[in-house]
Amino acid sequence: MEKRLGVVSIIVDRSVAPVENVNDLLTQFGDGIIGRLGLPHPARGVNVITVVVDTSVERVSALTGKLGNLPGVQVRSLMAKTVPGGPVAPPPDS
Repeated sequence: MEKRLGVVSIIVDRSVAPVENVNDLLTQFGDGIIGRLGLPHPARGVNVITVVVDTSVERVSALTGKLGNLPGVQVRSLMAKTVPGGPVAPPPDS
């Protein structure tokens, strides 16, 4: 499987979401996570988590699918198209 760099953004509604389940899932997929930043936003009652990954698209899909099935959790991912060890390819000419 090809590994790619990516970012997973997670918004957790603290009044609804099982926060411990979110943390458990991130731990289960920890082998592909290279960094994590979590910020509380008390005014909105949410936590915002950004996770940087270096793993396969399939693993990210599995993680985001499981997270997205939790109540009160919204998740999106962005995966870069890269050559291993190389720069991101420039966009094609339009």
